[in-house]
Amino acid sequence: MAIVRHPMSMAEPTIPVPDPLLDRYLSELRIEGGRATNTLESYRRDLFRLQRYLKQHQLNIGDSVPPHIIRSFLASLKQEALSASSIARLLSAMRGWYRFLIRENLVEANPLRDMTTVRRSVRLPKTLTHQEVTALLELPARDRAEDQRDRVMLELLYAAGLRVSELVGLSLSQIDVRLGCVRVMGKGAKERVVPIGQTAAKMLVDYVEHVRPTLLKGRSSRTLFISRRGRGLTRQAFWKLLLRRARRAGISKSISPHMLRHSFATHLLEGGADLRAVQSMLGHADIATTQIYTHVESSRLRLIHRRYFPRQLGRRRTRAEHSIK
Repeated sequence: MAIVRHPMSMAEPTIPVPDPLLDRYLSELRIEGGRATNTLESYRRDLFRLQRYLKQHQLNIGDSVPPHIIRSFLASLKQEALSASSIARLLSAMRGWYRFLIRENLVEANPLRDMTTVRRSVRLPKTLTHQEVTALLELPARDRAEDQRDRVMLELLYAAGLRVSELVGLSLSQIDVRLGCVRVMGKGAKERVVPIGQTAAKMLVDYVEHVRPTLLKGRSSRTLFISRRGRGLTRQAFWKLLLRRARRAGISKSISPHMLRHSFATHLLEGGADLRAVQSMLGHADIATTQIYTHVESSRLRLIHRRYFPRQLGRRRTRAEHSIK
């Protein structure tokens, strides 16, 4: 018996046909909009997804599209069990795309005009406790130059709340140990200056004077953190070294470089830091992005209340409550 497949169930091509108009739009976002590379790649994937769907309806991505086709496309995404945040990002990419087409007089109406934005669920960022951060950063360095370099990298990542791409992309000229700060080029080519503290500054001086020359072996490089080949580390390489050090430090939970950035912000707010100051140090364009960390602190305060409020002392404590120090 022959099996009849619905067009949507067939394997989609992994590489869509390039569209010059789409390439021009993405180039405009990169040059004029200053969008980060990762953001552009996400938009490219989202718009390629739209392009593939429209092809099934004999439409090009630059054509005028009836709203019911867009609604059908969005319904297909829900059937694929895409998360609300992924659909919201895709909608954002589509809105920008159709604004571009209208501005270029290629279409007359935006098919998304009357559609509401998907509400994203609030997911609290995962963080490390103060004890876990201390265990990770104070893990004794072994004799190998790479191990000493890794310890400095982790210290700086936490001290300045950097993104891993910002950390591995640092050059010598971006560090000012005399002033105790680092000049970071963040998302959208936006520069910010972040203090790093005395501990990180002292470790950086030792790394630059003693460890880095060992790795360079007489070669020259502008990159701050390098491998024995004299090249900068990739994000993937740093992730792997973080996992190794976390296991050595006795941290069993799943860990990522971004958890140290989340921990940096959360621990600052726990200590009484101003939200605007944390926003500036993280390089967030919108303070609403930084406010997620106030939810983390509020969640912790609720646990503290449940643990210590006298009307609740008679019940069993949860694992999360036992972890509060």
